[in-house]
Amino acid sequence: MSQSAKQALIVIDIQNDYFPGGKFPLWNTDVVLANIQAAIAKAGARKIPVILVQHIADSKKGIAPFFNEGTPGVEIHPNILAAAPDAIIVNKSFADSFEKTRLEETLAKLGVEELIVCGMMTQNCVTHTAISKAAEKYKVSILSDCCTTVDQMIHLIALNGVSTRVALVTSDAAL
Repeated sequence: MSQSAKQALIVIDIQNDYFPGGKFPLWNTDVVLANIQAAIAKAGARKIPVILVQHIADSKKGIAPFFNEGTPGVEIHPNILAAAPDAIIVNKSFADSFEKTRLEETLAKLGVEELIVCGMMTQNCVTHTAISKAAEKYKVSILSDCCTTVDQMIHLIALNGVSTRVALVTSDAAL
């Protein structure tokens, strides 16, 4: 990663419904949570802004299976909030974190040129954000050790699929 370009760490959907006891627990969440907390700490040490993206189901489309507003499951995991208490929070209702959100405006205000993306669900919100039309103006990388989904196979397939469009790096290499 270029040290001269202004970077931002984009942390997508680390929300309670994806953890044990939530509505849709994912694979390897404890490891990924710890890795993301470490990545946030490294970003903070390098003065890289952290943006937390929170999915809130669109109530106009009916009741979603999870991430419903006002439920404990929609909340960002408390460990992430503790690791990044001053992070900007961007709410979304689509897989692409740029779609009908203030993410692009926020990145412009920060002067960001490089996106370091991580989060939950690798094959959905992480990849859709990383290869969004709106992300094309940025240098984009995905922290492969800071993502997860329903199982390891889907995670690896998604990373392989997106690898032709964005860099796959570990948090140690990027931060």
